[in-house]
This record gives sequence, C-alpha cells and structure tokens, in this order.
Amino acid sequence: MSDIIHLLPDSVANQIAAGEVITRPASVLKELVENSIDAGATEIKILVRSAGRELIQVSDNGHGMSETDARMSFERHSTSKINDASDLFSLRTLGFRGEALASIAAVAQIELRTRRQNDEIGTMIEIAGSRVFSQISVQCEKGTIFQVKNLFFNLPARRRFLKSDNVENNHLLQEFFRIALVYPQIEFEFYDNKTLVYQLISANTKGRIEAIFGKSQKRKWEQQLLSIQTNSTLVNIYGYIGKPEFAQRTANQYFFVNGRYMRHPYFHRAVMMAYDRLLQPNENPNYFIYFEIDPESIDINVHPTKTEIKFENETAIFSILSAAAKEALGKFQVAPPIDFDTEGAPTFPVRQAKNFSDIRPPQVNFNPQYNPFDSNNTYKRNADNWEKLYSGLQTLEKSSENIDITEKLFEENILHDIENKKDTDFFQLKNRFIALGIHSGLLLIEQHRAHIRILFDKIIAQITENQIYSQQLMFPEEISFSPATLLSFSDMQPELEKAGFIFSKLNNNTFIINALPAILNISSAENLLAEMIDEQNNLPQKSVDKLRENIALSIASSAAIKVGQTLSSTEMADLAKRLFLCANNAYSPDGKVITNIIYYEEIEKIFW
Repeated sequence: MSDIIHLLPDSVANQIAAGEVITRPASVLKELVENSIDAGATEIKILVRSAGRELIQVSDNGHGMSETDARMSFERHSTSKINDASDLFSLRTLGFRGEALASIAAVAQIELRTRRQNDEIGTMIEIAGSRVFSQISVQCEKGTIFQVKNLFFNLPARRRFLKSDNVENNHLLQEFFRIALVYPQIEFEFYDNKTLVYQLISANTKGRIEAIFGKSQKRKWEQQLLSIQTNSTLVNIYGYIGKPEFAQRTANQYFFVNGRYMRHPYFHRAVMMAYDRLLQPNENPNYFIYFEIDPESIDINVHPTKTEIKFENETAIFSILSAAAKEALGKFQVAPPIDFDTEGAPTFPVRQAKNFSDIRPPQVNFNPQYNPFDSNNTYKRNADNWEKLYSGLQTLEKSSENIDITEKLFEENILHDIENKKDTDFFQLKNRFIALGIHSGLLLIEQHRAHIRILFDKIIAQITENQIYSQQLMFPEEISFSPATLLSFSDMQPELEKAGFIFSKLNNNTFIINALPAILNISSAENLLAEMIDEQNNLPQKSVDKLRENIALSIASSAAIKVGQTLSSTEMADLAKRLFLCANNAYSPDGKVITNIIYYEEIEKIFW
C-alpha cells in the first residue's frame, strides 16, 4: 500500500493561511497599513476601488526595501521582527509572523514598487496566486507602493461571500479608524474611487478623534470627552471617556495596547462599572482608552488577526482601569450626588437621657457546673417545633401548582380583569410602574416598555400594509453624513422612507429631512437618525427584516411614554388594555420584561 501523507504545495498552504488572515478587503488594508507604520512612514495614502474588490492601494514614505528584501517579503514566515521564540514576548511592532504578504499574494494580484532613501533605483515585483511573474528595476519615489488587485480572483466561492459594497466599505473605514486613532502623529489620506474621503493631518489624540468623528451629526467632541490618566508600575493608561449625557445606544468604543487595537470584554466591563447608575437603559458611553504595558506581560499571538490579547495581570489592570474611569467622572463632577431620600423610611425613637449611668452591658448567664456528658443534662428537642416548621410545605406546593396554572391562563385572565376594572383602580408607582390588583395578586407594568411594545407592533403592521403616515416639518432639518455613515444611510434610506421619513438630497453628503413619521414628536430628527445608523452598523445580521425592526424599535422608543412621566388613571387603564391586546405582551421588542405579577402567596409569605 502506497504512502498517503505528503507536503502541500506552497501556493495551497498560503491559501489556507489566507483563510485565517485575509477574510475580506478590510483585512488586506489592515496588514498593508501596519507594514507602512512598521517601516517608519509619516505619510500614508490609501486608495480603494469597488469596496476593495478591484483595488486596494497603500502608498507610504517609509524606509522602503532592497531588491532582495522585496522578493523575500512574499515568502511565508519571512520576517525582520523576530529571530527566535523569545522575541515573541518583547514585540513592539504591528506585524511579525511573516504570513500577511504571502497570504495576500496567494489570493490576489499584487504589484509592489519600493525604493530605499540611498538607492538610485527601486524594485517592482508582480505576483498573482503566489506566482512571481516579473521582478525588474524601476524609477519610483522613496518608500513603498502596494497595489492589491482583484481580491479572491482565484477563489470565486470566497469572492461570492463578500457583502455589499456599502458593508465592505464600512469595514474598510473601521479598520482605517482603528489605525488612525492610535497614530495621530501620522498623516493619512483615504480615497474611495478617487474621491478624497478623509485627509487627516498630524495632531494630538483628541484632535484625531475630532477629525474622524466630528464631521457627522455635528457632535462637539471637545465638550463631551473627559481625560483619563493613570500611571503605575504595572500599566500606564490614558485617553478619553465620554460624559454620560452624550451616551447613545451604539457608541464609539476603542481599546488600544502598545499601539495596537484590541477587543477586551473584561476591560469594557471595568469602564462600564464606573458609569453605574449614570446611564439610561440601552445607552453606552464613548471611550478611547490607550494602554502602555511591558510587552513581556501580554500575549498578542493568540489570534490570527491579533485583536484578541491576553494580559498576565488582568484582574489588577481591571481595578486600575475602573478606578481611573471613576476618578475622571468624579473629577469633572458628573457622578450623581448621594441621595438621602428619607421618604417612607422608618422612624426610630431616640433615647433621651441626661447621663448614661443607667446603661448596662448585656449579661450572659451560664452554669459553670454544667457537664454535657452527664445523662441528667441530656437536652430533649421539642418535636412540635419541627412539625410547625414543615406545616406549610404542603400548602406551598399547592400554591406553586396554582402559580403554574395562573401563568398558563395569564393573558386571558389578565385582560378579563383589566376590562372589568374601573380607571380609578389603577395607580402609578414612582412614575414608572402601573400597578393593579388582580385575581391572582398584584400586576406591575413598566410603562415605557409597554408603550414601546404597543407602538412597535403598530408601526410594523403599518409598514407591512403600506399605511404609514408622515407629518411635514414646518422647518425642514439639514443633516450631513460622514463617509462611513453615508454608506449606512444609503442602505437604510428605502426602509426609512417606508417608515414615514421623507428626504431630499442637497449635495453628495447632505440631505434635507422634510417629513417624519406622524407618530413622532421630537425636537431633533438628526439625533434619532444618528442613533439608528449607529445601531444598524453594529447589528450582526443585516437583513431587510432586521433593518425594518430596528427602525421600528427606534421610532417606538422615541415616541413612547417616558420613565418619570405622570399618567392619569384613564391613561394607565388605556395603556394596560392596549398592551394585553398585543400578541407578545410580556417582553419588549428588544427582549426586556414588561410585566410581572406578585402573587398573593408571595405576599402572604412576607407576613408569615
């Protein structure tokens, strides 16, 4: 029987590696720009065409490469960053594995031009599908120009799995932001089909944040960012966190470590702890936080894209980060004052005495002659006490059965109870909950979520039946979009118009809002649209149905009765009746509990 194990050809091995490293055009952009930064570039120009499918070009003024280095750079595992395994724990460069260029060359057509400062002529190499077609000497500027053409040309199945141009362009911009935010001293230009989208001059960190995000929704980043700074022997942390009043459903949240973007849910929780009780439900703060740490205490080699990083002292850094965020919020007096709410608090009598001579410490009496092994001192338990302890168990089990039955008949019985109640039977608790006594106990309804459910179902039905109504604005609003948000808005515009928005185009990135859904009564449609676009960008699924639901939820949330709003008895009764006519009256569209019953059995146990 012949042998069956053999070595894969380099071209096939590189394609397999490309499957881990190069997942979409944004992956190519990331690898090329990181190489430019490692080469000491101070100016980087990016050009993409057809969302990166047709062309991704990155030009820099870095050190450039020699003829030999240019050729070797496409060999798998060729690197100038490491010599042995110990170097993996002291890395300060972005690239180091030597897989990126070999992986890109395996799935695209590449043209490289490069020249070092002291060389008179440069080198041009053409590669496609890991095969070198030419290598010649050419005249070119100092630095490097990479052109990656026809990505996945030899893997049509992979190419078909790429998303729409708008989605892929959004991923390209996200990768661009992650690099530009951590290197504000480098000048960047970003072109989309020869249109200049971003021109970022050298600036400080806050200036770079303003340059990237300040164009959209007219947000004043200078006013909303709080400085965060802490230094320790373990880690240095600096950057900015957003004021609570500028929080939104989907915020800009970035972590960077030693010049590299990272995802870290554990550290995200540390930041969110600092905002405890400062944010409204579903709101998240913006933050841009940078870590400087000894490379030997982190492992960046745990994921092919190097965005997941393992820290040696995560628990200690968690505490430092949370404390730094709390300090920043407290320093700028955005933390809430201590609320000494004494309403409903019990009153304790105060002993009035001219002196304390009559106060005696508690006395403990015991028998020093007591012998626990003396048969005459044997303690006899009172069996009646144990019988009393378990006397209610059978009743409790029956109560549990009743509770299950009540839950099965929940909708029918509740609606019947509500329809037979007077308006005056409803009362409001803390201007948030509607309370009503029913046959099985006390019904509580969260008014804001209840109204969201009612409006959401109504909006979805109207959109489906094409019966949505719009309300013309007396003073139409102008809204400008950044390149990133413009792509998302273009995807969303048809569904927004089905929901009742009416737009007219002023220029390439500016629109006029002429009308809103009639259900809305808001002071600014611009903020609502910004939130909807942010949420859409963060949805894992981009289907039309999911987009429609997201728009309906945003409209319903904006139009719904707010927490803290006082309601009349008639309004409470009407809201409760409409809620229990909904098909799903137990949960809001985003999965939050709307109603709850405190059963009589539970109330009785309180007084046992």
